[in-house]
Amino acid sequence: MITVSVVYPQHAGARFDFDYYMQKHMPLVQQLLRGALKGVQVERGLSGAEPGSAPGYAAQAQLVFESAEAFQRAFGPVAARIMDDIPNYTDIRPVIQLNELLLQEARQAGVSGWYAGAQ
Repeated sequence: MITVSVVYPQHAGARFDFDYYMQKHMPLVQQLLRGALKGVQVERGLSGAEPGSAPGYAAQAQLVFESAEAFQRAFGPVAARIMDDIPNYTDIRPVIQLNELLLQEARQAGVSGWYAGAQ
């Protein structure tokens, strides 16, 4: 499995319309990549490690695919439609990176395991 990280570096005066991003852009991405897209996660930057500090990124999305080839096959034909929509919600140029997914785990109530006692 691979993830495609799409990150939007935060900078002073940057514009990012989360309503448009969540209601229009991400549904467009999901529709256009539908067969190959195995999962998606969207995050809004809140702060850096120090309380009250600015986040490094305004937003980031993680898109999950079976392989880099599956991503390229799905994205190539629709790339222009996806990329052309970016100015509708931000003036930030996104950084895109492909990653090998090494661990994906969610902690759930009532589940035992190495993390069950973690606070």
